[in-house]
Amino acid sequence: MHIAVVGGGVVGVTTARELIRRGHQVTLLERHDLAGNETSKGNAAQRSYGVVYPWADPSMVFKALPWLFKTDGPLKLRVPPSVDAIKFMFATLRYAWSPGLFGLNKRAMLRLGVHSRERFLALEQEHDLNFDGDHKGLLHLASSPEAMDGYREIHDLLNELGIASQLLTPEQVRATEPGMTGDGPLYGAISYDTDGTGDCHLFSRALAQVCEQQGVTFHYGVEVERLLFDDEKVNGIEYRARGGELATLEADAVVVCAGCWSPQLVRPLGLELPIYPVKGYSLTVPLSDPDKAPASTIHDDNLKVVSTRLGNRLRATGFVELADFNRDIPEARIATIKKSVRSRFPGCADLEAAETWTGFRPMTPDGPAIIGRGPRRNLFLNTGHGTFGWTLSAGSASVIAQVIDGEEPAVSLDAFRPGRFQE
Repeated sequence: MHIAVVGGGVVGVTTARELIRRGHQVTLLERHDLAGNETSKGNAAQRSYGVVYPWADPSMVFKALPWLFKTDGPLKLRVPPSVDAIKFMFATLRYAWSPGLFGLNKRAMLRLGVHSRERFLALEQEHDLNFDGDHKGLLHLASSPEAMDGYREIHDLLNELGIASQLLTPEQVRATEPGMTGDGPLYGAISYDTDGTGDCHLFSRALAQVCEQQGVTFHYGVEVERLLFDDEKVNGIEYRARGGELATLEADAVVVCAGCWSPQLVRPLGLELPIYPVKGYSLTVPLSDPDKAPASTIHDDNLKVVSTRLGNRLRATGFVELADFNRDIPEARIATIKKSVRSRFPGCADLEAAETWTGFRPMTPDGPAIIGRGPRRNLFLNTGHGTFGWTLSAGSASVIAQVIDGEEPAVSLDAFRPGRFQE
């Protein structure tokens, strides 16, 4: 079967790889000139299989408002907010206050995280991919006694699901991360022992090369204009190369993996996807003193900044901002990220020489991604992963390929069904 994949980020590339592995003919369309060059380019670099959780978290609702007005607060809203931002916030509140929904969605996402880790390990064993990847775990720091109490509840849930984790004292944290010599508040941590790291951009490019070698056809620098469809199926895709004429790609099936740009493609078919471009920021810098740097991934809960070791580089990421598709990088955002790194790993790098980045996470208002069959029998969706696209990409690719081939998916997709927002 000839399958067209729309979107060449990490989700699209892993999907293409799963499909070609299963014997399908695959064509991938990507508007950038190379794979992994949008949301996948400068993300937090953590493959946090044990940390995935829904965006619509009822415990965060009353914390969010003060964060908006705090200079270093992790949540920001562009003023005046757009209609889309307001609709997204109200939808989030509705899902956060739906009794029991957060717990059900969190368990579903954790199960997909476990499957994704299995698929990543198998993939890395099969292919020699150079992307500064590792599986040395993740530490979620506790900057207050209350945070540590919350981690005990998380630890119990992870034990229930068979996900390896430990509760660490401050002394154990520093023994695990000897480079963490800063004066940031520390009351302990929860260690997600099997979580991983890696440069998502490098991974996407390396896997795209593998896919090309195995027969996937990539069309880079093209803009998908629309899907061609009738009442039963999608018949093809209209796309345009830069400065070129409109062209048509015929396919037996289509998988939409276009992140924040997915809704506009499927809306004409009657499917509304409330994906919002949640903005984040990162900096990447060479290490000047590796002994003073993190060994793996550290989540600083004090400033909500994630710092990750990528070979001889540091990647630090923060903020959740509702600003539509605004690509400005305010200095205050980067200053907060630098402040976090200095409070935990002083002297590890010259942060003033860092490369900065901003990008848009395709977030659904309830939290789970959108994975499954669309409103036509040969249309499939694998999109809307929010902050966990890198983490869940390998697992999502595996289960959508199973759905396409008519198999029972390895993980229940009830929480991820595409039509849930119209029920």
